[in-house]
Amino acid sequence: MDDSERGTPWVVGVSGASGTPYAAAVLRALLHAGEAVDLVVSRAARLTVLDETGAPFRDAHWREDLARWLARGADGTPDRFETDRSRVRYWSAGDLAAGPSSGSYPVKGMLIVPASTACVAGVALGLSKDLLQRAASVTLKEGRPLVVAVRETPLGGQTLKHLVALDEAGAVVLPASPAFYAGATHIQDLVDFVAGRALDAVGVPHKLYRRWEGELGGAGAAADGAAVD
Repeated sequence: MDDSERGTPWVVGVSGASGTPYAAAVLRALLHAGEAVDLVVSRAARLTVLDETGAPFRDAHWREDLARWLARGADGTPDRFETDRSRVRYWSAGDLAAGPSSGSYPVKGMLIVPASTACVAGVALGLSKDLLQRAASVTLKEGRPLVVAVRETPLGGQTLKHLVALDEAGAVVLPASPAFYAGATHIQDLVDFVAGRALDAVGVPHKLYRRWEGELGGAGAAADGAAVD
């Protein structure tokens, strides 16, 4: 599929923080919504992918590695999901001449999922040490949506200052903090809630979690229904 068929993409950056299931859920949901994706996986994130999934993520074999990653459930179940990956374009994190490094390269915005504290600092300070950070800086300077799903606890003072700086620059700071009112019965439900909130922040429709409708007891009813199924 060429770029004209893919449409204008969202950049998804994956940093080295723990939380690769969050990234997989966001990628699946964007693709299921018919969105195109430009994917950037930092060098540190490759180690996290290997540690959390047991499988590598390699530049030369990114298609096979991505297929295995997106098929995996948050609990480690292989081949749980099927996803059309034809709208994904991959850029190496070391390629500072890549499309997303320039403001003239058309994208809808960017989501960093998960965002490590080192990534947060690099983007807040404008370091652009790799393509992920550079693409985030470009997103901010062009006034495009940027979601930063920080995955760390507790948060130190310097990181909090960096997050405030990102908020002031126009980014959406979205802690990877799952809620329980949606009737979660599985770890995948908690992961999907965070992914859904990230997509909410950029206006991409999805059905990843049950939305609050102003009535108490909905989570229990959802859990009962899941148990019956």
